[in-house]
Amino acid sequence: MEYIKRHIESTIQGTAGMFPAVLITGPRQVGKTTVLQRLQGDKARYVTLDDRRALAAAKEQQELFFRQWKPPVIIDEIQYAPNLFSEIKIIADTEKKRGMFFMTGSQAFHLMKNVSESMAGRVGIINMQGLTLREINGDAYDAPFMPTDEYLDKRNAGKGADEYHYIWETIVRGGMPAMQDKTIKTDIFYSSYIDTYIKRDVRDLTQIGDELQFAKFMTVAAARTGNLLNFEGMAKEIGVSVNTIKRWTSILVTSGIVYILEPYFNNIIKRAVKTPKLYFMDTGLACYLTRWLTAEQAQSGAMSGALFETFVVSEIIKSYYNAGISHPPIYFYRDKDGNEIDMLIEANGSLYPIEIKKMGYANTGDIAAFKKLDGIAGYKRGSGVVVSFADEMRYLDENNRIIPLRMI
Repeated sequence: MEYIKRHIESTIQGTAGMFPAVLITGPRQVGKTTVLQRLQGDKARYVTLDDRRALAAAKEQQELFFRQWKPPVIIDEIQYAPNLFSEIKIIADTEKKRGMFFMTGSQAFHLMKNVSESMAGRVGIINMQGLTLREINGDAYDAPFMPTDEYLDKRNAGKGADEYHYIWETIVRGGMPAMQDKTIKTDIFYSSYIDTYIKRDVRDLTQIGDELQFAKFMTVAAARTGNLLNFEGMAKEIGVSVNTIKRWTSILVTSGIVYILEPYFNNIIKRAVKTPKLYFMDTGLACYLTRWLTAEQAQSGAMSGALFETFVVSEIIKSYYNAGISHPPIYFYRDKDGNEIDMLIEANGSLYPIEIKKMGYANTGDIAAFKKLDGIAGYKRGSGVVVSFADEMRYLDENNRIIPLRMI
């Protein structure tokens, strides 16, 4: 399959020019190794610690490991041999060169402790996810999404409305690069993906005792994508303790499978809900787990609104990751009176509200909750948008617009 240019490439190159080592974290199969090999070509050696012989050498002979795989080197799945970080530190301090080590890891929670202890100031860490709609469409624009006049004017110069069925096919297939090959069946791919994820990452690294229960937990979590995080409800449905659900959720978060969107609240907004929301980062995986296997089923099914919202939220998050922003300044708003804003972006002393609507139309009633941002001490309300299947961008009022999905 032809390589799809990734927006994260410039972030990786810039980071390699600043640090001796680059660490790219993210789920399996999102293209971490492929993009590194594409950028480095024959300038760097390659070794994967999924290879048992290479892993044995890394664990048992770490002092000799980098004699065989001399820098510059790409080390795939570095989490299996965290002892290598101490050796990388020694080489980095001795050689004092940039761009010597390029590492990938699909289990951030095993990596970060070792990185923080051994590699402080020596490694640039980048979060990576699957393809964005921009990348799939060959759109070169790579700035993180902002509902500002400057951003929207640039994005409004593109093609016309999104093709409805095409978007739903993209939602069902997801953003994994392999899934852009339409000959690959979603059920076969994701069944194998989950099996590999549980066996290689979850069981080996976190000692999950009951794989079947964990798989059921993933399905229950997928059914709740786009909703408030309810540990008690999931625990009751699966038949495990709340603490177990919290631990399993942490595994999904730190391996990049889900994203926890925090609510925006402060002392001024006393009635704001403080429970976060859960989103799957790949809608293809969420659709497979919940058995919405075709575009027709997904767009007309009971989860269509949640899946569309999940797709939009993940697209926005990925646009920030690709720009090297590991902690996007995004939130949502909901209060105890039922007022809700799907997403807020905090920037430049302003809060920019975003509503997500799977229909092709909207009116001022859909943005009534935006006024809840007025009067928050230290902030002003920025321009807002409704992301939808609209044919074109148009104003709802002086400061708020409805925009097509293609503009995010």
